[in-house]
Amino acid sequence: MINRTIAHYKITSKLGQGGMGEVYRATDTKLDREVAIKILPESFVRDKNRLARFHREAKVLATLNHPNIAVIHGIEQSEQIHALVMELIEGETLKERLNREPMSVSEALECGKQIAEALEAAHEKSIIHRDLKPENVKIDEAGRVKVLDFGLAKEMADPASTEKAQAESPTITHVTTVPGELLGTAPYMSPEQARARPVDRRSDIWSFGCVLYEMLTGKPIFRGEDVTETLAAIIKGEPDWQALPADTPPTIQLLLRKCLNKDRKRRLQFIADARVDLEQALADPTSSTFSSSQPSVTDLIPRGFRQERLVWIAASLLMLVLGSVSTRHWFRQAKPPAVPSVRFTLPSTTSQYRQADTGALRFCRR
Repeated sequence: MINRTIAHYKITSKLGQGGMGEVYRATDTKLDREVAIKILPESFVRDKNRLARFHREAKVLATLNHPNIAVIHGIEQSEQIHALVMELIEGETLKERLNREPMSVSEALECGKQIAEALEAAHEKSIIHRDLKPENVKIDEAGRVKVLDFGLAKEMADPASTEKAQAESPTITHVTTVPGELLGTAPYMSPEQARARPVDRRSDIWSFGCVLYEMLTGKPIFRGEDVTETLAAIIKGEPDWQALPADTPPTIQLLLRKCLNKDRKRRLQFIADARVDLEQALADPTSSTFSSSQPSVTDLIPRGFRQERLVWIAASLLMLVLGSVSTRHWFRQAKPPAVPSVRFTLPSTTSQYRQADTGALRFCRR
């Protein structure tokens, strides 16, 4: 492909290869700028349904305009070659950065905040990434984070969507040996992805938790000798929480537990909440306490509903206390009604009564 021209893009060098195809550096001869071109796999192109759906989803992705998301410039075709033209991000991937040297806690939190901002922008457009991992995050020369490779992205499906609909998605996966069509990369898959079930934004939140844990500890959270063991660890295993650095802010420890809850109904529901927690931790790492190994019920309530619900609970408790005090005061002040006394007078002689009534008479006379 080197020196080959696709439309008005001249390919100059190879940048890498992934599950969605090979990526090249190219020159836009019309605008005189450097871009990245991803050549779609041949199997992708041969399937007309997949290709059509990919074009449709690429149009949706093109609506994303955020400083932490790599821009899609367009789709080009030359003979049997189909390619994605994307913004070229100079710098290293997050994977390369972690391999080079460990991240400090503050650097990991800053990087995590920018990733959360990118996912938040995508989720607001009803787009889920489905393959968030360190290889798909790049850090440019200015330290700005870019989430890229939305190759497995799709519009959020209706909750009634079936597994068959997911299997028909026009994407492929690195995990090609697993029965069924698992979409994603094994160590960062959510439990529902590992079971080949429909996914939603909470699957991205799980993957985000995996990436944040890896930035803090320097190692993947779920590992196995092969794909099967890795997926088993995701479904049944528990993270090594002791591996987190001692200076990890308490709010971030709790955030990780909420992101990595295997039950997605109890998992963090909105990535915006993670972004807020990261901002607060960066501003003041000691602003909160962490006293339990599990999130509390209040922590599991979406942030948007917490304040309103807590106010309602406080008002209800206040009404109960006031009612109790008023009732007690009423009982103390109230006096039982006076009962009038009755006096009986009996005759002094008892000769006219039978002997059998003597005991009764004695009692009455008394």
